[in-house]
Amino acid sequence: MVDTDTFLTTLYAMIDEYCKSQWPAQASHPGPPASLSRSEVVTLAVSGQWNQFKSERDFYRYAHRHLRSAFPSLPAREQFNRLMREHRDVIVAFGLFLVRLIEAQPCLYELLDSSGVPTRDAKRRGAGWLPGQADIGWCTRLGWYEGFHLLCAITPQGVITGFGFGSASTHDQRLAETFFAARAHPQQALPSVGTKAVGVYIGDKGFAGDEPHTQWRECYGAEVISPPHQRSKQKWPKEWRRWLARLRQIVETIYDKLLNTFRLARERPHELTGFQARLAAKVSLHNFCIWLNLHLGRQPLAFADLLDW
Repeated sequence: MVDTDTFLTTLYAMIDEYCKSQWPAQASHPGPPASLSRSEVVTLAVSGQWNQFKSERDFYRYAHRHLRSAFPSLPAREQFNRLMREHRDVIVAFGLFLVRLIEAQPCLYELLDSSGVPTRDAKRRGAGWLPGQADIGWCTRLGWYEGFHLLCAITPQGVITGFGFGSASTHDQRLAETFFAARAHPQQALPSVGTKAVGVYIGDKGFAGDEPHTQWRECYGAEVISPPHQRSKQKWPKEWRRWLARLRQIVETIYDKLLNTFRLARERPHELTGFQARLAAKVSLHNFCIWLNLHLGRQPLAFADLLDW
């Protein structure tokens, strides 16, 4: 267990070193300088995702009361939100840098799984804040919901090596197609997917199908293992299904941490880039906690007692 000051100092030092070594110096702009440096913005964005804080507003009240000595130029919350959106790509890149730092990807397989992320009550009338971007879909964890469909690649250790999302109605296979394509042919617009897996991908029935598996293998070099559809002539023996269920237990753990420990289930975004920045901050915090636990000789996913609040 570490105290909050040690946690924040360690996080800031790592982010500051990363930004100085991997990102160009910030260009000067007309007008007064930004109240926070890039490293400070990313540190606050990442550290503010704990469910210890009921909301972003609650975290900012905490920061004003307890973090003024570390961040004396803390601006108004609205200005900080703009700075966080401005540095969204840095937050994404820091989370993927931690994957390399942990050396997580040299493994036999990565687990591919998706989950619903509600952004609005599905029963409410009207288009909401994100018309044309968030919509209504089905998720086994939530039932019918309105929001986004999140896809993550996860190592056996629990490290998130890449992520992406679409509208709630987007099918798993369509998300996977875009995910594999972006990993095989990196695009500046989709940096969050990370790099290609060293081993195979293991998914559930949502990613099943001989035709998509062949296409993903031939076009993107992505080998996917998943149980066949119920209507398929091929059947897996019970031992194989139990083997898959054991491997995929960690997926439930990781999504529980994202949705509950890091408040993803309570996101109610008004703007897409804000959601992207906060989602990236949650992934970065998740990977940083794993790195810190390993550094302290603790179990990688022992988050509950990591911080002495």
